Amino acid sequence: MRRFLHIILFQLARLVLRRQKPIVIGITGSMGKTSAKDAIATVLKRKFTVRQTQENYNNEVGVPLTIIGSNTGGRNPLKWCVIFLKAVLFGLFKLNYPQVVVLEMGADKPGDIKYLTTLAPAHIGIVTMISDMPAHMQFFQDVDQLAQEKLVMLKHLKKDDIAIANLDEPYVADVLPNLKSRMFTISTKQEADLAAFDIDYAHDPTKLINDPTVDGLRYKLRYQGSTVPVFVPGAIGQPTVYSTLFAIAGGLQLGMNLVDIVSALHDYQGPNGRLRLLPGKQQSVLLDDTYNSSPTAAKAALQILHELKTPGRRMAVLGVMAELGSYAKRSHAAIGRHLAQLEIDQLIAIGAEGRWIGEAAIEHGYPANAVTYAETTESVVERLPALLQPNDIVLVKGSQIARLEKVVQACLAHPETADQVLVRQHGKWV
Repeated sequence: MRRFLHIILFQLARLVLRRQKPIVIGITGSMGKTSAKDAIATVLKRKFTVRQTQENYNNEVGVPLTIIGSNTGGRNPLKWCVIFLKAVLFGLFKLNYPQVVVLEMGADKPGDIKYLTTLAPAHIGIVTMISDMPAHMQFFQDVDQLAQEKLVMLKHLKKDDIAIANLDEPYVADVLPNLKSRMFTISTKQEADLAAFDIDYAHDPTKLINDPTVDGLRYKLRYQGSTVPVFVPGAIGQPTVYSTLFAIAGGLQLGMNLVDIVSALHDYQGPNGRLRLLPGKQQSVLLDDTYNSSPTAAKAALQILHELKTPGRRMAVLGVMAELGSYAKRSHAAIGRHLAQLEIDQLIAIGAEGRWIGEAAIEHGYPANAVTYAETTESVVERLPALLQPNDIVLVKGSQIARLEKVVQACLAHPETADQVLVRQHGKWV
């Protein structure tokens, strides 16, 4: 039955795209897909009508539903009939449809990206990053096989299409000479069509929470011999640099003015659960990164925690990184080794996977008395709020399955705002 649904959605989504003819931007990668997608949409909405992937609609069901403009029908046959009827109407008649569709495409197994790029051939293709600390490895033999799957996004592009290529990603840089499409490059480390330099990361979380308009990410942008300052209010961390570079590149390729693009980034706000600073109980600060987790993303989040300034404690609450297959234990241990090198005062490690993190951290010199093991998310929800002190910064990160947004909610200074500021607060999640 599910296979039959996939076939119907595939054909209907292709029918809609052929009739409506939007510009399709396809995004994949090991991390940073959602942030890049949201940054691109923020910029393009200054000039175009835009539809973007919502939530985790990045698979063989979610991508066609995004194209059709519908939520899932779940187990309700009547809802699916309405979705199919809507798709037929948009497939047969020229109706009011977005000019640009920004699609996030995930890969859980070999063949996924080929399937999705055949369903929705991209005019602009982006591979954000391919980690040497793999994620979603259950059905892949090794990192190289996963990388080749992601690179299908760029290899599938045609002569007149555009690959926005991150030169700082070795797998992407290596494949560029073999692409059929046009190329537009970005970098923070070398010369490129679009290069960011003099990057100034915001380090004062209290200032960011009190008034995000006065502090945030700043860098200089070099493009066609000119230098332009970029400011993203309230943003932190290197991942945001790449997200905004992809957004600027996308806007330029679609004919937008650079000044308008940079101005649009003032409106960019990262998605809930993605490195969001929130006020916590007892005048603490919460670094909410609970949307999902992977080894590279967890490492980046810990680095940001390490760099944030505070007279209080830096605490990391870490849960499982799912879908790692045979790489699970070594990947969690690698996070522990990395944490041991940073200025982080306390680790709360959840579940069996958290124990791997804690044990590896201790083996590499992290104080054993600074590690607390918790069996479940619920136990942290019960205990952590009472432990918070003024000026503490608490990173909370884990895969979706861990539901660590519950920990953030329990620690919020204003829990009544949870449905506005946290991830997974609606629909099937509550």
